[in-house]
Amino acid sequence: MLMHREKSALLVVDVQTRLLPAIHGGDEVLANCVWLVGVAKRLGVPTVVSEQYPQGLGRTEASLRSAASDAQWVEKLHFSCVADGCLVGSAVEERRQVVVCGTEAHVCVQQSALELRWQGKEVFVVADAVGSRVPDNKSLALERMRAHGIEIVSREMVAFEWLHRAASDDFRAINTAFIR
Repeated sequence: MLMHREKSALLVVDVQTRLLPAIHGGDEVLANCVWLVGVAKRLGVPTVVSEQYPQGLGRTEASLRSAASDAQWVEKLHFSCVADGCLVGSAVEERRQVVVCGTEAHVCVQQSALELRWQGKEVFVVADAVGSRVPDNKSLALERMRAHGIEIVSREMVAFEWLHRAASDDFRAINTAFIR
């Protein structure tokens, strides 16, 4: 199963100012989320950004907030975006494929991804763009999601599958701005 940009939405889960410093490799997770948002924007893939209880965990990290300025923003109290209902009417609900990144891999990312899968979505979790406070929790979450039919991918896998082919204006632009 390949990712197709015309069938995909990007879901960025809870990359927030008070949580991110506690995430193992948080700077890399943030950078990879920003990268994915940039690729999605360039290729016309709609993006939805969730914030878990922003009064307590703060808003989305500034660099990601800036990169995702045209995204749909949703707030939630449940760990799962699906359980909270915040994805109703969003691009995630309208698209068959959902590419997921963010924090924490074993809590909000996992619960959202599993519930999206149970709804019949094709779900892809970007391993290098998710994180947890404890590395073992991330590893266990990726194993568990894979066991439930969720594809575990890298950010470059997402970009190249969304591009589908070389020798196009989109390929040249993504290659110049994001790959090299």
